[in-house]
Amino acid sequence: MGRDLDQNKKGTTSNDVDAFLKKVSSIQKVRDTPTAGRLIFAIDATASRQPTWDHASHLQREMFNAATIAGKLELQIAFFRGFGEFRATPWTQKSESLIAPMSRVSCLGGHTQIEKVLKHTLRQTKEKQVNGLVYIGDCMEEEADKLCHLAGQLGMQGVPVFAFQEGSDTTAETCFRQIAKLSGGAFCKFDMQSAEKLKLLLNAVAVYAAGGRKALLKYSQKVGGETLLLARQVK
Repeated sequence: MGRDLDQNKKGTTSNDVDAFLKKVSSIQKVRDTPTAGRLIFAIDATASRQPTWDHASHLQREMFNAATIAGKLELQIAFFRGFGEFRATPWTQKSESLIAPMSRVSCLGGHTQIEKVLKHTLRQTKEKQVNGLVYIGDCMEEEADKLCHLAGQLGMQGVPVFAFQEGSDTTAETCFRQIAKLSGGAFCKFDMQSAEKLKLLLNAVAVYAAGGRKALLKYSQKVGGETLLLARQVK
């Protein structure tokens, strides 16, 4: 991206970012209500993701199962692909209703549309609180400053972004880490050799959306491994 995301044209420093994160942490709400948590599961469906798309369609069932540990979970799946195509399913608590739409989707070549994902999440949480956004992708072809600004807005609304990166694109990693940090979420890398790890991490996110940070800490202490690292990142 040509420069460090902690230093922008206006002279923003890492101290400014730390102060902002402290403010976000102070206003985020702790949720102990019995109502269903709401989680958006967004996926990059551009051509480079085709090898892992079929596997992704099965992960949401695991997330619902994990959510029952701490409470109910309402899920929405979103994806982008091709030339400007972005779609999202209706909210549902029935995982079966999402299997058919996911199975009909195939990947198409095109640029990333992460900005649309973040703006969509902001609109959704203004209608009714969203408890988390999961984003799975392998690259980033947009203006990083815009994405980080939107991530900060999500942080102010109490919506952490859990960014999962497939592969090793350094530009994507730098941006994804900042998105997670500014929103109060977490970042993790994976590949298809670590599918089991990804499943456990997504289960942990589902537990968080359904029961909050206390439920996540309890789950991560039980499961261990990478889930403990994820739990420590969440504000």
